[in-house]
Amino acid sequence: MPFAALVAYLPMILVAATAVAVMLGIAWRREHTVTVAASVLGLVLALIAQAFAWRVIPVQTPLLSFDGLAVLAGLLILASTLVCAILSHAYLESFHGAREEFYVLLLCAAAGGLVLAASRHLASLFVGLELLSMPLYGMLAYAFHEQRSLEAGIKYLVLSAAASAFLLFGMALLYAQTGELRIGLLMAGLNDGLGLWGLAGIGLLLVGLGFKLSVVPFHLWTPDVYEGGPGPATTFLATASKVAVFALLLRLMLSAPVVQGDWLRSVLTGLALASMLVGNLLALTQSNLKRILGYSSIAHFGYLLIALVVADGLAAETTGVYLITYVLSTLAAFGVVILVSSTTGGEDVAALHYYRGLFWRRPFLTAVLTVAMLSLAGIPATVGFIGKFYLIALGVEAQRWWLVGGIILGSAIGLYYYLRVTITLFLVEPGMRRRDASDDWGVRAGGVVVLAVAVLVILLGLYPSPMIELARVLGGIAIR
Repeated sequence: MPFAALVAYLPMILVAATAVAVMLGIAWRREHTVTVAASVLGLVLALIAQAFAWRVIPVQTPLLSFDGLAVLAGLLILASTLVCAILSHAYLESFHGAREEFYVLLLCAAAGGLVLAASRHLASLFVGLELLSMPLYGMLAYAFHEQRSLEAGIKYLVLSAAASAFLLFGMALLYAQTGELRIGLLMAGLNDGLGLWGLAGIGLLLVGLGFKLSVVPFHLWTPDVYEGGPGPATTFLATASKVAVFALLLRLMLSAPVVQGDWLRSVLTGLALASMLVGNLLALTQSNLKRILGYSSIAHFGYLLIALVVADGLAAETTGVYLITYVLSTLAAFGVVILVSSTTGGEDVAALHYYRGLFWRRPFLTAVLTVAMLSLAGIPATVGFIGKFYLIALGVEAQRWWLVGGIILGSAIGLYYYLRVTITLFLVEPGMRRRDASDDWGVRAGGVVVLAVAVLVILLGLYPSPMIELARVLGGIAIR
């Protein structure tokens, strides 16, 4: 194997080796803290290796394409997984049952995400997607003593299996049309005309990947799974999993002129507008923070579909910026939920009434959640504002006025429920049932990480140049 390819593969190798090492360690002796330390060490080494991989890209192998898009997605996947692993330590301390296997599932899912984000072959695409999805079934149902967790795992299992069937059928139709499994050659084979099989194949691919991104009308599983799944599993699903799938979808759109026709742009425009409006409107009626974040993610990936509709100019750079802003804001929001839920040993603390008056007990934790909500709403001085600005600029540049209007209207609706969550934190209700984070949350690893993410949300909102430069450099490589 050439040295450059070895360096590019190194993050995947390290994550997979860490999963094997953790599994063998569990077989030898169960020790929760040691398992967490080994997982965190492996992920930190993989992040360092990803930085080295940046130096050697672009690198092409028969199944994978290590370009700027794959490296940026890999950085976000590994960073999200690292935060989830650290937060899982506090969350699982009070868990009744085996705890160590959760980290094996988490690492395997991260490896699947890395493969999926770099796929250039239908075989690696499917292997990566299933390696990402199958550990999530166990992660979401990990709190098996809670009915909602089992329900979340079963719902995701059944619906994800159906989406995978659509995806495989679409792959089979595309192969029947072109006789190719390599994505680049497959798309080139469609240049002479999509034909009935090609059109149906691309449509089925969109259905399968649309489910993973939970865009409307493939979104019905999202709020229930977000609400029922354990906090760390839901956090990984909302960040790393969706980043990997969207990176693959963007690669398909940028590398295939044949799928940039007016018919597909019209379909994506409809999906984008529906996701923006339906996600935000349904969030208005929710009184559960995790369900609000679920509907919020539907709306945010509706916004991101604009990059697929345009698929030119600033599309890759805008995608990079917006994915960074979304991941940071979502990690901060879910981090607070995990820290508050870590002392219960039961169902996650997600109902909004538990957060009433949190400011008077945990002011710094309240500040983190407030910053996360304001960033998701796109308020200036937060990183979310930069992402929304880029999306609107992309829509204006391409003269997609319906989509620009959808962003503005969706953001205005979203502002209501984000501010409702924020105001709840400062209310006081005598005699209320209280759930709270531990007294030493701020000096524990999970608390430090959540505070650091919140600081990044503010710093990159005030000084976004490093984030923009990273997205520009890697986005430029992805376009080529």
